[in-house]
Amino acid sequence: EAVDRHVEHGKGSNLALRWLGRRGEVHDFTYNDLQIGTSRFANVLADHGIKRNDSVFSLLGRVPELYIAALGTLKHGSVYSPLFSAFGPDPVRMRMEIGASAALVTTKALYKRKVEAWRNKFPSLKCVFLIDAHGEDLPPGTFDLASEMERQPGTFATADTRPEDRALIHFTSGTTGRPKGALHVHEAVVAHAATARFALDLREGDVFWCTADPGWVTGTSYGIIAPLVLGAVMIVDEGEFDAERWYEILETHKVNVWYTAPTAIRMLMKYGEEHARSREFAHLRFMASVGEPLNPEAVMWSVRAFGMPFHDNWWQTETGGIMIANFAAEDVKPGSMGRPLPGIEAGIVERQNGTVREITQEDQPGELALKVGWPSMLRGYLNEEERYRKCFSGDWYLTGDLAYRDGDGYFWFVGRADDLIKSAGHLIGPFEVESALMEHEAVAEAAVIGLPDETAGEIVKAYVVLNPGFSESEALVRDIMAHARKRLGPAVAPRLIEPRNALPHTRSGKVMRRLLKARELGLPEGDTSTLENDR
Repeated sequence: EAVDRHVEHGKGSNLALRWLGRRGEVHDFTYNDLQIGTSRFANVLADHGIKRNDSVFSLLGRVPELYIAALGTLKHGSVYSPLFSAFGPDPVRMRMEIGASAALVTTKALYKRKVEAWRNKFPSLKCVFLIDAHGEDLPPGTFDLASEMERQPGTFATADTRPEDRALIHFTSGTTGRPKGALHVHEAVVAHAATARFALDLREGDVFWCTADPGWVTGTSYGIIAPLVLGAVMIVDEGEFDAERWYEILETHKVNVWYTAPTAIRMLMKYGEEHARSREFAHLRFMASVGEPLNPEAVMWSVRAFGMPFHDNWWQTETGGIMIANFAAEDVKPGSMGRPLPGIEAGIVERQNGTVREITQEDQPGELALKVGWPSMLRGYLNEEERYRKCFSGDWYLTGDLAYRDGDGYFWFVGRADDLIKSAGHLIGPFEVESALMEHEAVAEAAVIGLPDETAGEIVKAYVVLNPGFSESEALVRDIMAHARKRLGPAVAPRLIEPRNALPHTRSGKVMRRLLKARELGLPEGDTSTLENDR
């Protein structure tokens, strides 16, 4: 659907992907190029004994090899799972263990820093492909991907897949326990294509730029699959955020549709609207945002800076695609998620004794829920059937997000129903961060919350109780922070660490993160009947 179909229909010479290197390089890939590259990668997998339904992971930045590997994996009939390249060794290993990774595509540096130390204790991992080996001495058990692909033919018969066959695994952290591996199937491509048309106004031939990292679900659903299925031209920028560079890309490469995150928009706002107004964006037709709620001020700013609003939309890793959006054909309500897409039935519900009651009153907050059955809905959490079942009540999927619906049918985000932290578009589970902190010799106990931040949406703050023999000091806090950044990566590690004599616990021993956050922000503490003490 994404590659070979276009070639078969005589459009193989059309531009499919334009890659912009951080040093100014520009590499173009046609649909013919993608067909050959993905076929060679699929042949490499087959040649190394990777079977249909085996999991193939990537640990890469925004480089062409990632896109070839993702599409080649699906062509082979294997299951693709991307990992964020800034993850530390522990998050990488945990996700690969849950997903039973059979193959990994990465770089020499990332392999040495994040995989090599535990590789031999990982029996399911058959082979590791390095994209930058360049014929040099290879670490044991790894292969030079470029050399491997050169030996393979540029044709491969795409695996025949049924709608319910496994296609993608995306990980999302929970409030406790290990990350959840959300499983998506091949039928999801129907939703990826339809929702890109409905919510992003994306059309064949459009130049489309999704700024999301491919290590996250947005960067796969809308950074790889949807634009190629629709026959658009994907812009892929290897560089990190830089306001002038971004404006240059929008202008020089004549971007028509731009999909980015509120964090990036707020950073552009700090840079000043005059920089945007000084540019010529004659080809830019539609701008959309996702990742966390887009504040109304950002929508109004975009009208002043670009002459058009950002259209916010809402979805989750579990939904696999956009569910609610501010459409191109309708007025944007600044601060609103928008309205459900065609075929999506959304409601506000209240949980009651194992069932749910739909709230029909306007402007009444409750839990956002979706009627089951859309094509990109998750089909399970890997090895966690009970956790998956708890996401549903009758024919409702319960999102865990709190929202309300106004009289025009627009939905408005209120907050998370649990403790998950959204920082710069990344979904962070407190338990994962706390576990890493407690591996430091000075830390006896830890609790993590998210604090509001104008740029990132939320930042991670940690409270730690020190072991006997350790005294609070700036040097110790810096050492604990460095440990967390090394284990988790800078995107997940705390930005603030505060030593405390004690943490608030329930009688059953759970840390009351809600209470910590209320006290930090000066909010009502709510029900503290289960509080044992701040021991």
